[in-house]
Amino acid sequence: METNQVSQAPAISPVEIRERTGSISTAEIISVLKGEITALHVKQAFSTEIAEEITANFVDSPGRRERKDGVPGQYVGASHYRKDAASYFTASATVRPYVDALFGNLVDPVRGLFDALKRELHKQGIELRLARSEHGQANVCRALSWSGSGTFSLDPHDDVAQVLCAGNDYELSSVAHNTVAALNFYPSMAEEGGNLRLWSHKPTVTDRKSQGVETTGYPYSAAYLDAVPCRDFLLRAGDIALIDGGFVHGVTGQSANGRPRLVLNSFFGFARPDLVLWWT
Repeated sequence: METNQVSQAPAISPVEIRERTGSISTAEIISVLKGEITALHVKQAFSTEIAEEITANFVDSPGRRERKDGVPGQYVGASHYRKDAASYFTASATVRPYVDALFGNLVDPVRGLFDALKRELHKQGIELRLARSEHGQANVCRALSWSGSGTFSLDPHDDVAQVLCAGNDYELSSVAHNTVAALNFYPSMAEEGGNLRLWSHKPTVTDRKSQGVETTGYPYSAAYLDAVPCRDFLLRAGDIALIDGGFVHGVTGQSANGRPRLVLNSFFGFARPDLVLWWT
């Protein structure tokens, strides 16, 4: 059966975007988790020196691997995407030393945010922890570097479908019924392009089926999104972006020369009113 990708115009979803420089507000992060803010862009959230050292550690990492999911680039860490719980948590344990080595003796900005948010949520009677199973627990982030000089380095997608269809052996599946927040730290950015693009559309299960992406959320066609307003986040090394991953988003193509785009990526969200899970 062929998928009719343009039979129904996508609904326009309202977006609430916040931008700040320097300081990170845990209250705003929690607002993203609760679906009150769609996206948060923090400029100069961590220092150039830390960004450069993380980038150098990534380039030198013996744990760096080529991506095999159709996206050109490399990674250090583990992803839950298209893995059952046993495979994901086993892989997470195997690569943990490589993820930790990305930060060396640095003050880890990812774990720093995680710990600050954990303290703030604890005051509200909410536990924040890494996702886990009998096979182990998730890592705090994974590192992704990719290239791509076409329209997109990473095609338009949503992060909910893969979580919703993760399977009953994953405790994180329940997060898909709330906000799946996608958190990105940027140690390195291309001189031109490679920016985060967010469309004003939060697809439903029906929308995903119309695109043939009901289990992956990837990719949405250009024709489907043609009439949907979008916003580009102009990112620089040291920035943080946090978005409601239920909205369609992608990465614009970047210049072929100069620095690669490196991102430290995590997901988190409410599994229950008293529990927030964090994973990669």
